[in-house]
Amino acid sequence: MDAQVSRSPRRLIALSLLAAVAACLPTLGANLAHAAGYRTVNFTVDAPTPQLAKEIGDSAEVWRRDLAKEWLGKELPRWSQPCPIKATVAPHLGAGGATSFVFNQGQVYDWRMNIQGSRERVLDSVLPHEITHTIFATHFRQPLPRWADEGACTTVEHHSEIQKQERMLIDFLKTKRGIRFDEMFAMTEYPADVLPLYAQGHSLSQFLISQRGKQVFLNFLADGMRTNDWRAAIQSHYEYEHLLSLQNSWMDWVRAGRPPLQLVGGGGTMLASAQVPAPAQQSVSNGASATITPTPNPVGNVAARPQSVYGESTNWVPARNSQPVTSTAGYESGRPIMMSGGRENVMR
Repeated sequence: MDAQVSRSPRRLIALSLLAAVAACLPTLGANLAHAAGYRTVNFTVDAPTPQLAKEIGDSAEVWRRDLAKEWLGKELPRWSQPCPIKATVAPHLGAGGATSFVFNQGQVYDWRMNIQGSRERVLDSVLPHEITHTIFATHFRQPLPRWADEGACTTVEHHSEIQKQERMLIDFLKTKRGIRFDEMFAMTEYPADVLPLYAQGHSLSQFLISQRGKQVFLNFLADGMRTNDWRAAIQSHYEYEHLLSLQNSWMDWVRAGRPPLQLVGGGGTMLASAQVPAPAQQSVSNGASATITPTPNPVGNVAARPQSVYGESTNWVPARNSQPVTSTAGYESGRPIMMSGGRENVMR
């Protein structure tokens, strides 16, 4: 039976405003009227100008190749039919996109992608996000959990877009819109309040990827989807006793300012992350408890130090089932919240 899956409802909100924006921006309307086409091996592009169509098409192929290698360790095979990309580009247009495709008897096809935004955000955020959806669909050949699909795809966006998710996450936690992990892991459809799912899904995806890398993250998802036993999957791949212990550890990490995590290989072996480090996070006051300060690793060659996208290496270690889980995080009816008095350090 066919199953068509539409992605990125957050971005669809932006796309729904396109008609109003076009009416208010004559330049955008003129660009739409003079759309140009370009074709690559795996994509056909409809964009405002021939130059932009070529730039988007060539970039799409590069992202498809490089992201597949990054996530899967190999390039994807050529699709049987190219994916049409409809691009709407204007300097002040909000970044957004939506991709749909069909799963049928282990096959995936009928790709369709709509993207919009400024030239910069289309090329460095919207395209990689949407193309990562197609990589996951090609690899798994079934829908992923909503939090993991959107969350992992957001990790490849430009840091300016990721910063928006980071800021929104704190707002959602402070306003009691956080999602219990047992509820979030069970979601097969987008909730009515979808934006917290994006922000929380991205944060948890980054939390897990930073600990064990992308391949372990994908193996974890594969096992969880195969058995529908997420407790067993999180125990096997990340050594958390259950989803609540994962939720507690993640919340403490968020409250600590999301310090960089040491990438760990099989058997607990420490590995150096291939990620380029960003400026280190500062300490964050933890409300009723003491201040938590990430401590830099004082030893070892700089090139060999474990690193993550969140900053320089630290000795901050997530609490797992082998340690008592005494979270400083706040909860209401099991939902993660930011307790009053706390403040959050967000990447700038």
